Amino acid sequence: MAQERTMVAFTALAEYGGAHGPFNKDTTLVYNKVITNIGDAYNSCTGLFCAPVAGVYYFTFFYHAGGEHKSRLALMKNCETIVITSDHKAGCDEADNGGNAAFMQLQAGDQVFVCLVANNHLWAAERHTSFSGFLVCPM
Repeated sequence: MAQERTMVAFTALAEYGGAHGPFNKDTTLVYNKVITNIGDAYNSCTGLFCAPVAGVYYFTFFYHAGGEHKSRLALMKNCETIVITSDHKAGCDEADNGGNAAFMQLQAGDQVFVCLVANNHLWAAERHTSFSGFLVCPM
């Protein structure tokens, strides 16, 4: 008997025409330009990925930002910080790139998103800032 295979994979970009932030509170980063969304688990209106099935997933997020401002982003699972990426403010540094990645065991309905931490910024244009994820194996 053949087992039905669930496919889940997405990549989305934050495209807001330039500098994005800083905001005075932690903000879910909405990646509004979807490149692919197999399984429709990523919502480009809310910025939330909602696991359709229990399993092990892999997520990556990358950003670009001007070095004259600080940048700090966190990959979140529900309300828990999983990994962060950050860069401090530097007067002689014109631009920075950063990112991080994590495997996560999720239950159906768990939400994963990227948080732009309060008083930080990034560059949201020209395909520099992205969020991706895929189901490695269902459980």
